[in-house]
Amino acid sequence: MNDLEVKQLRYFVAVAEELHFGRAAARLEMTQPPLSRAIRDLERQLGVVLFERTTRQVRLTSAGHVLLRDARTALEAVTAAAHRARQAGSSSPRLRIALKADVDGGLLPKILDAYGSEAAAVPPELVLGGFGEQPQALREGLADVGLVLLPFDERGLECEPLMTEPVLLAVAATDPLAAHSRLCLADLAGRTLPGGSPAKHGRPGEPAPGAAPPASNLSEIFSLVETGSAVFFTPASVARRYVRPGIAYRPVTDLPDAALTLIWPQNARSPALAAFVRAACTVAAATHTRAESAPAIA
Repeated sequence: MNDLEVKQLRYFVAVAEELHFGRAAARLEMTQPPLSRAIRDLERQLGVVLFERTTRQVRLTSAGHVLLRDARTALEAVTAAAHRARQAGSSSPRLRIALKADVDGGLLPKILDAYGSEAAAVPPELVLGGFGEQPQALREGLADVGLVLLPFDERGLECEPLMTEPVLLAVAATDPLAAHSRLCLADLAGRTLPGGSPAKHGRPGEPAPGAAPPASNLSEIFSLVETGSAVFFTPASVARRYVRPGIAYRPVTDLPDAALTLIWPQNARSPALAAFVRAACTVAAATHTRAESAPAIA
C-alpha cells in the first residue's frame, strides 16, 4: 500500500464531516465527480469501505470512523509542523501566548515580568481568542503556550495547574437573586447564560457553558448581564476587573473553583517555552503563598 497523501486525507475529512459529497466538494472548492473518484481510489488503496452510500444519505463505516479520528490528528500535525517551522526560521522569533482576554487570574503581567528576566526569553506575543479556542491553536502550531480554564480538550498537550479561584455568578443588580449573599445552582431556575443555555445546568468552571455566547467579548457579555438579559459564571479575578454598579457578583456554593492551567504542546523543547513555564509556576506559587498569608476580611 502506498503512503497516504495529505490531499487524500483532506478530501476524506471533508466528506466525513459533511456526510454529503456535494457540500464537501463546495467546501473544498472543487466539483463533485473528482471528489467521488478520489474517495473511491482511497478506499481501493486501503482495501476497506469508508462510507456507506445510498441515494438518501452517506454514513461512515467503522473503518471510516477510525480513519476520521486519525486523519484529523495527522492533518493537525501537518499544519502545526508548517507553522512551527516558519516560526523557528523567523529572523525575529517570538513566544506566542494564547489566551482569552482577561482570563489569566491576574497573573499575566507578573509572569511576563518574571519571564523577561530569563536568559532564554524571546519577545512575547499575545494570541487572543475566544473561550475554548486556545488548545486547538496550540495543536495547529498557531501558539506556543496557553492559559486556559478547566475543562479543556487535552489531546496532544502538556499542562501545569497554576491557581484556583472561586467562580461567581454575575447578575443584574436589580435581579432578586442579588439580594442573596450566596446562591446554589437550583436558585438559577429560569435564568439563561449568554449562549442561551439554562444557567442551572451550567458546567462549573466554564465562563460560557453550553453554546458560544452571542457577544464577542466580556464587555458585551456584561452589558447583557447588566440589562437582565443573561447571567454569567466568571472567575473572581475577572469580577474584580469588571466592577459595574449595575452588576452584582454572588458566590455559587455548589460550583467548584475555576482552575487556571498552563498548556503547551507535547514534546515541545523550546528553551523560551521552558523559561516561560518556569516563570509562570514561580509567579503562581508566590501569589498563592501571599493569598494564604493575607489577613481575612470581615
